[in-house]
Amino acid sequence: MLENANKTPLTGTPKVKTRRTMPFNQLFPNVLTVLALCSGLTAIKFAIEGQFERAVIALVIACFLDGIDGLAARLLRGTTKFGAELDSLSDAISFGMVPVILLFLWAMQGAGAVGWALCLLFAICCVLRLARFNTMVGDPGLPSWAHNYFTGVPAPAAAGLVILPMILSFYFEAGVFNSPLVVGLFLATVSFLMVSKVPTFSIKRVRVPRQFALPMMLLIATATGFLVTETWATLGLMGLIYLASIPFSIISFRRLSMRGGPSKEELAEAEDESFDIPDQG
Repeated sequence: MLENANKTPLTGTPKVKTRRTMPFNQLFPNVLTVLALCSGLTAIKFAIEGQFERAVIALVIACFLDGIDGLAARLLRGTTKFGAELDSLSDAISFGMVPVILLFLWAMQGAGAVGWALCLLFAICCVLRLARFNTMVGDPGLPSWAHNYFTGVPAPAAAGLVILPMILSFYFEAGVFNSPLVVGLFLATVSFLMVSKVPTFSIKRVRVPRQFALPMMLLIATATGFLVTETWATLGLMGLIYLASIPFSIISFRRLSMRGGPSKEELAEAEDESFDIPDQG
């Protein structure tokens, strides 16, 4: 009787016991992902009300939460397939739909059908970029050093780049940045960068020389101070620095490709003289 009780009545196969509780280390990263999604959707509310500065802040918070949810999952060893799918769907909404709605309400309504088409282009390219990223995760054909680069611009960075004209307009208070021509150029360019094969730097497994550890922390503290006091100038500068880094990432990737990656001696030396910054998505 006991043996039959542990089998399903129709097939006679053993019953699979399901776990009724979820460990905190698996729940917490998903909570951060949901908060990121809520922040992104709140940006739409602010944009509809015409509060574009608050809308951008909400989108920036969504980018920050998206960065730390993956970090939390790895530190807590709570990475799950459900969490990965939830994160991808959240990114499609927060960084694919939200930025174009903000830009359409802010500047692209005056461009008519062309403006809406460019907004659609960005949203579709974001979804395609996320789908490609999901299929490339864990690809055994990639060399280990290649995982220090993204293929194309990642979705959160793309969201930050495409609203750069809006951020700059808050600082300079100039009408040129809300021109449909300027915003449309950003939409088309960033859309191409997302789905392109342009290698861009990732902070996965970043190694910082130990002698630069303290200066780097001081730099981060200083940047945080400026982010609070000079929000738009700091965010605009961060976006421009990221754009300027793309040519250097291309050169670095091609150099490593020609050499077949870093040598074992270089890897050993870097490991001895540096500490790791965990992957932040």
